[in-house]
Amino acid sequence: MDIHSLEPRRETPGPLAGAGVLITRPVRQAAGLVRRLAALGATPIAWPAIVILPPADPAPLARAQANLASYDIAVFVSANAVEFGVGDPAHWPASLAPFAPGPGTAEALAAVGVTGTRVPAERFDSEGLLALRELQDVKGKRAIVFRGDGGRELLGAALRERGAKVDYVACYRRAAPQSGADGLIAALSEGRVHAVTVTSSEGLDNLLAAVGDAGRASLAKLPVFAPHPRIGEHVRDRGLTAVATAGSDAGLVAGLLEWFAAHPITTTG
Repeated sequence: MDIHSLEPRRETPGPLAGAGVLITRPVRQAAGLVRRLAALGATPIAWPAIVILPPADPAPLARAQANLASYDIAVFVSANAVEFGVGDPAHWPASLAPFAPGPGTAEALAAVGVTGTRVPAERFDSEGLLALRELQDVKGKRAIVFRGDGGRELLGAALRERGAKVDYVACYRRAAPQSGADGLIAALSEGRVHAVTVTSSEGLDNLLAAVGDAGRASLAKLPVFAPHPRIGEHVRDRGLTAVATAGSDAGLVAGLLEWFAAHPITTTG
């Protein structure tokens, strides 16, 4: 797995012209952010820090997809959960209410034909979901949570406390990339990366492991944009500079625009 950069051809420079932005999210989920940044003049550098794979045992997911009509609430924790978890959208029960922690996951659901997704208005995480009016009175309802292998238990625990019966199903698994960091290490050492975006703590740890000590020293000089306070705290725990943003692609883009407006890139030569 190697890095991929995209330099848009434009007659006038955009507000992010000259900025090399490292995008570490899984490859399919990176495309939208790559396009947005390229349109603003940046050079997106995509290096997926997490590889998304199907579940090792597909049987539980198949059973869940075959029994969707028995549930009242379906929560997809990420766009990856949508990609691997929805199954045939033509069989999506009209009575099954979909929920997503943020607009990106809701957009992924809409893209495959699952509409009417409930999304938090402000905080894009489990806490935001639990604040939704539709999830306050769930006594006697059945909920299914589509997620990766492992993850936080807060959502299920809170819904159970409110009287719901909750099932989790692992619809994908995460793995660290096993190769392909040479191009990324070169980009860091040559000063072609000016900012980093991370969307998970696991992805950050995989990135640090892949680039080694020299790459880590380069990363320590860069702003790391994190869309959630928990991820930002993890960034700081690893000795890097965290920049908090709103929990969406739009929030990441806004954070980058604000940062580079205050910290313009200077070139020598």
